Amino acid sequence: MRYSKIGDRLAGLGSEKWAIHVEGRQREALGHEMIFLSIGEPDLAPPKAILDEAYKQMLARRLRYSPGNGEPSVVNALSRFYTKQTGRKITPEQFLFLPGTQTALYMAFISILNEGDEVLLLDPYYATYEGVICGPGGKPVAVPLDPDNGFHPNIDAIEAAITSRTKALLLNSPSNPTGAVFTAAEIKAIGALCKKHDLWIVSDEVYATMIYGNNIFTSPFFDKDLEERTIVTSSISKSHALPGFRCGWIAASEEFVTSALSITETMLFGSQAFLQDATALALDTHFPETDNMRQSYEARARLLVDGLKNCKTVSSRMPEGGMFVMVDVRKTGVSGEIFARRLLNEHNVVCMPGESFGRCGAGHVRVALTVDEKQIAEAARRIAILAASLN
Repeated sequence: MRYSKIGDRLAGLGSEKWAIHVEGRQREALGHEMIFLSIGEPDLAPPKAILDEAYKQMLARRLRYSPGNGEPSVVNALSRFYTKQTGRKITPEQFLFLPGTQTALYMAFISILNEGDEVLLLDPYYATYEGVICGPGGKPVAVPLDPDNGFHPNIDAIEAAITSRTKALLLNSPSNPTGAVFTAAEIKAIGALCKKHDLWIVSDEVYATMIYGNNIFTSPFFDKDLEERTIVTSSISKSHALPGFRCGWIAASEEFVTSALSITETMLFGSQAFLQDATALALDTHFPETDNMRQSYEARARLLVDGLKNCKTVSSRMPEGGMFVMVDVRKTGVSGEIFARRLLNEHNVVCMPGESFGRCGAGHVRVALTVDEKQIAEAARRIAILAASLN
């Protein structure tokens, strides 16, 4: 039988990157006690009021088909949320409600890419980014980020990567996997560059509420002059610890939403109304639980960083945001892949090799801050032991 080219384009961009995580789960099923630091799945409880709202709306029979762009409850809540964030009026017509950030990213690229169009990726980048670009026929072009500069962007390097085929730049701040939060000046420079070369900016902002220390989150969508070329994707998966709800969205110009709506309706024709009502409550309400989550992740990150500060061959820096720490293992003389594999085999700690996130992730492992402080401290101890044995 004959198949489409999409499967070929996506071959090797899926489960292979998660092989160590999968093997860890297999060992756990056999009775091994494992410490999982591999997946960015929040371990803390979501606000109960959001769960109660979903349940209430189910009982109220909010179970029917939903508009392709989203229920009035959620697009109006999104309008209020982004109007407050940006300081200007963002209308309900500027949103598409979608099942999670992953779907939102794919929807963004299938809406703007033609086959052969290039998309700039700041490397390291999240493991599925290549797939959401390659699926619609695009070509990822990696722009290296320097780990010794905290994985912050080099504007000259970005401009040097632009060609006549470049269509968009994919931005992720706070970054998964690096934890970098790009400064307002960096976002402004990236925006000016994209405006100069008439590029789209697809901005994955799923970790925007997780900012640490004195860092400040900035989006290109905050700038009115960049609104027409910016497509924001986000969700309540991380911010409210509800990844299984699959409640995400796109924020963009009305023109983009109008153009993309026919694709959304063809693929999905709406999401569950009761979940959209729960998302509206999440957006409209400040919950102490979300503050506690952010504080917990920051404390865990500090515990890990402090636990490795006396190591001679591995190091880590405090993330500026997000829920991950990149551990630099280059001085051990082994790759991130080998280090993660040995950490699994010899110490029952499961983390992601940096090579799963692009070439510039090489020589690192990514640690997810999704276990309690006791396990984080124990994981740091085992990482230090492995590093010492390699030294």
